[in-house]
Amino acid sequence: MVLIGSSQLLNQVQLLEAPGQPPRRCDLLIEAGALAATGNEARQRADELGLPGLDASGWWLGPALVDPHSVLEQPQGGRAETLQSLARSAAAAGYGTVALLPQARPWRDRAEAMQLPQLAGDQAEALMLPWGSFSSGGAGLELAPHGDQLDCGALGLAEAATMPPLALLERGLRLAEMGERPVLIAPRSEEFSQAGFVREGVEALRLGWPLDPLLSETMPLVCLLALAESLPQANLRLMNLSTAAGVALLAERPAHQRPLATVSWWHLVADCGSLAPVAEGWRVQPSLGCRADREALIAALASGVLTAVAVQHHPLDTEEQLLPLDQRKPGVAGHRFVLPVLWQELVVQRGWAAADLWRVLCWGPAQVLGLAAPLLSTGSRDWILFDPERRWHPWEEPDASLAANQPLRGQELTGRVLATGLAGRS
Repeated sequence: MVLIGSSQLLNQVQLLEAPGQPPRRCDLLIEAGALAATGNEARQRADELGLPGLDASGWWLGPALVDPHSVLEQPQGGRAETLQSLARSAAAAGYGTVALLPQARPWRDRAEAMQLPQLAGDQAEALMLPWGSFSSGGAGLELAPHGDQLDCGALGLAEAATMPPLALLERGLRLAEMGERPVLIAPRSEEFSQAGFVREGVEALRLGWPLDPLLSETMPLVCLLALAESLPQANLRLMNLSTAAGVALLAERPAHQRPLATVSWWHLVADCGSLAPVAEGWRVQPSLGCRADREALIAALASGVLTAVAVQHHPLDTEEQLLPLDQRKPGVAGHRFVLPVLWQELVVQRGWAAADLWRVLCWGPAQVLGLAAPLLSTGSRDWILFDPERRWHPWEEPDASLAANQPLRGQELTGRVLATGLAGRS
């Protein structure tokens, strides 16, 4: 993945330094993987080191991206993915931080499960942060030990892919053991979904897929919005909105009363009308919608109604992937597709500014997690260098995910992370 040296003078690279700050073009020196200097100081230091300048006028350098939620069921010894393979593949894709949902085997709901081992070595790796579990075992029957999990490193509390019973959720929020930590809940009801896995619509009817009604998102969302209004001290977050109707309900709320919300990257680039019947990516949670849903999600991201894009990486092994569509687990995998594909979809095709893309892939996700906004500063290693014009083939990537369910693995992509400073950061 590293296509430039660990020490390099980049001529006229475009910098994205902080949220709300316009990008600037300048010469920049990277020394031993860290940002060392800009402008005249960078050129002088490069001369002292004997480093020639590299034309970087078409490249962007910004803070590493943040993934607010993904799934890793078996961190050690997993066939679909391991902690090591995920940390390295995410870093190669430009992600410096990945927050893991409690969905694991065994379920990550105890204090001792909050300590995720970090990798050692000189390879780039993403920082793995655990979400604690709201309910015990994710079963929605009783509260997990919230305080113990948070004391031992959980960044907040989350649940499975569906909303827990409202009474249990309200009880946990009123007890308020989480304090100001975020609570991440999916507005999704298994009962209302009626075992469907493609959002109801004309395209889904034509294909004959089992239909997932809009009510499976809108009914729990109404409840969550009412709960957020009655308990404003709770930092409730909405996970993976997927429908135009859901976005409309969220947009009705005044901005200061609106919970922060995420959307999966896959719902921004695929829909029932654009995906081939035999393509990877039909079986996801929440269900894939129609083009109107996708357009509404993109518009909500642009306006700030939605806060962040999540990778929602959920790796499957080859054996699971061979099962019939209605029998396999839902999910798509692959951090490495997100930045290139969304650059093409949002920046190239829709005219977004690069800073707007970083807002939803970096600064917004950090806000959802309750983390400080990543910034570029002298001495930092938390940076990525991106060439939006570089063409490459995912199957050639040595740091690729092990997952079998990567939807764009066989396609040529435009836009590639050339290097990061993530290796060896403290």
